[in-house]
Amino acid sequence: MLARPTLTRTALAAATLLALSQVAVAQDASANQDAAKKKTTELQTVVVTGTRSFDRTESTSLAPIDVLTPKDLQNTGAPNLASALRTLLPSFNFPQPSVTDATDATQPAQLRGLSPDQTLVLINGKRQHPTAIVNVNGSLGRGSSPVDINAIPINAIDHVEVLRDGAAAQYGSDAIAGVINIILKGGASHGSASLTGGRYDTGDGKTWQGGADGGFKLGDKGWIHLSANATHQDPTNRAGPDMRYPADPTYNTVTFHYGLPQTRSKQAAINAQYDLSPAAQLYAFTLFNKRNVSSGGFFRSLSTYSGSQPGALAQYPNGYLPIENSAIRDDSEVLGVRGKVAGWNYDLSANTGGNHWKLHTADTYNYSLDPNSPTGFYIGTLSNRQDSFNGDFSRDFNVSGLESPLTVAWGLEHRHESFTIKQGDAASYAGAGAQVFPGYQPGDAGSHSRNSDAAYIDLETDLTYKLSGGFAARYEHYSDFGSTTSAKLSGRYAFTDTVALRGTVSNGFRAPSLQQEYYSSTAINFVNQGNGVLVPYTIRTFPVSDPAARALGAQNLKPEKSRNYSVGLVLTPDSGLYTTLDLYQIDIDNRIILSGNLVGSAVQDYLTSVGIPFVSGGRFFTNAVNTRTRGADLVSTYPIELQSSSLKLTGGINWNKTTIRSIAANPPQLGLAGLTLPIIDRSEQGRITKGTPKTKAFVAGDWTIGNWSLHGQLTRYGEWTTFATNPSGDQTYGAAVLLDLSASYNWNDWTFSVGGNNVTNQYPDKNQPRTSAFNIILPYPNSSPFGFSGSYYYATVAYHW
Repeated sequence: MLARPTLTRTALAAATLLALSQVAVAQDASANQDAAKKKTTELQTVVVTGTRSFDRTESTSLAPIDVLTPKDLQNTGAPNLASALRTLLPSFNFPQPSVTDATDATQPAQLRGLSPDQTLVLINGKRQHPTAIVNVNGSLGRGSSPVDINAIPINAIDHVEVLRDGAAAQYGSDAIAGVINIILKGGASHGSASLTGGRYDTGDGKTWQGGADGGFKLGDKGWIHLSANATHQDPTNRAGPDMRYPADPTYNTVTFHYGLPQTRSKQAAINAQYDLSPAAQLYAFTLFNKRNVSSGGFFRSLSTYSGSQPGALAQYPNGYLPIENSAIRDDSEVLGVRGKVAGWNYDLSANTGGNHWKLHTADTYNYSLDPNSPTGFYIGTLSNRQDSFNGDFSRDFNVSGLESPLTVAWGLEHRHESFTIKQGDAASYAGAGAQVFPGYQPGDAGSHSRNSDAAYIDLETDLTYKLSGGFAARYEHYSDFGSTTSAKLSGRYAFTDTVALRGTVSNGFRAPSLQQEYYSSTAINFVNQGNGVLVPYTIRTFPVSDPAARALGAQNLKPEKSRNYSVGLVLTPDSGLYTTLDLYQIDIDNRIILSGNLVGSAVQDYLTSVGIPFVSGGRFFTNAVNTRTRGADLVSTYPIELQSSSLKLTGGINWNKTTIRSIAANPPQLGLAGLTLPIIDRSEQGRITKGTPKTKAFVAGDWTIGNWSLHGQLTRYGEWTTFATNPSGDQTYGAAVLLDLSASYNWNDWTFSVGGNNVTNQYPDKNQPRTSAFNIILPYPNSSPFGFSGSYYYATVAYHW
């Protein structure tokens, strides 16, 4: 691992944080009672995620929930929400892969080591739509189409509630790993404006971000709150010299781009409400995101085409690096009315939202059209839309013998989903197709949709002064695969006012996405054969209904089914310390994955025989594995109020392990003339079980003295392993400790901040063996949980009113 000597500085920083806490305690040990009062107030903040009750708080909730404030997000120095959550949540993983086609533009994240699409995302409690992009390359989230949480402007967020528990019985499909509920800023009495500039210590990756938000009254009965944000990020590049072809003019020079892509984004949010009467309130919110991302593919060396493609030779006499230009548009709109009638609280809403991804490539070529090939192509467009109508109702009933009223909640939902593929221009898919990303073909194009209807009931109460309980059940029917029922039982027992035990048992599900059912494309993938040998294959991704996919073993997709168990200890002593320890187990049956790349002469010959030439192999989505995830979350905060300053210490650790309980038997592969190819290969098995760190821990301190605020955080990422097609190519990457530091000065309504993330300049271990040309060109693993760009420094000026 690079920069290991800087671990000395890391250890010194940890000692400094510890010493700081001791000095602060010594300043005023008598302030513990004040600290306890302050912390008690903080823990009484009402949460709305995972409960239909109106008085549950972070400390009294029946399931583990984290509440992240704007100050928490600001202290990370992160330019987007996913990067901030990676810093703040021990169980949240957000690698930033490169040279992974559309994945470069969206960069999915995961909770508790599960698939990114197994976490439900809500905005103001309303379901957010997923991205249209399908992650098909060999990175985290392969085969998923999760919500693009970086489409949400970070300066529009009031706070984030993260429910670390299965909640399909309460919210429906996808809530297997947990729920992230993003609450938008509201009201007319406050606002802010900020400008941030930063760059990496190597001088690249320069980033500018500016944003503002503010509220206005709508007469005497309402308000509207507006937020806008713009970001420009230059690329980083950590590629090494290209040593593959000594006779090429580019030999021993950097030919690839390997790092963060160039990104330009514009985002906006509107949140509003208006009192129609004392008992009825109209509300609405909308989000808009436009992002343009440019990333590189694999460099095409001169030696690979100079002898066979004269037109390409004339156009690119030194080789060429194809560029993928993604244009992403994302929007969400919600309109609703809520209030109270006949003793019932009601919330009626309509929600629509969608994601639109259009791809153009530049500096590339289609060898099948040589010498008349264009050098730029329109590859096609993916889009999806989600429309839903919800009716939610709740009421408290006084029941004899119960300590508090029984909250009875029930609701109905209708949802319509659609997914569309639009073909590229004819030159993009002619013959073998354009290099780097062949265009979507007429046979790929189409529009697909489905409907679903749901009904739920949710009961919650304090049975006694010490015992609280809840029960939820939800029935859903999907037009494309049928019905499913989920249920959840929750409980909390307070042994004393400072010690409580909580637990949940639930079952859940995740419906196959329309993308997993119908996505169809041809892509050029470089497959790791082991020992750093990457071999290009032209791979066809088939919908499961395609006859060719059936012949290779595809079957109709079924919903994933989960069983969640958790038990937790909550400690809230008078000292102000707040600590939770939660153990969990998540069993998932029929887990949907993208199959391995089925390649070889038998596959190629079969595909050619059925009219699919120019491809090396195929793949499709399948219910291939049953998995078990076990883990533990330990989270703690300790605020200390002093005579002239205050100190807040926070820390957390996540231990997480996923095993494969069973792999589905290989289905008949009638097209392979007796040959059997495994549907799930070693690489995918490794990605599921070893592809993320088993442990992640952090400790942080925030010291406020006068107008100054100082922040420091140490984060340790445990080791992880990547699997190749054979064991000799497997590699385990060592643990790393990162240090983040920042300082802020408040002057009247102004705040001036400077900071650095990963100031010890940690990089993951380099790919091995170093004798491999590709391991020199692409020196670091795409799966690194903290990226591979090094130290990042930034400065911010902000004005608040």
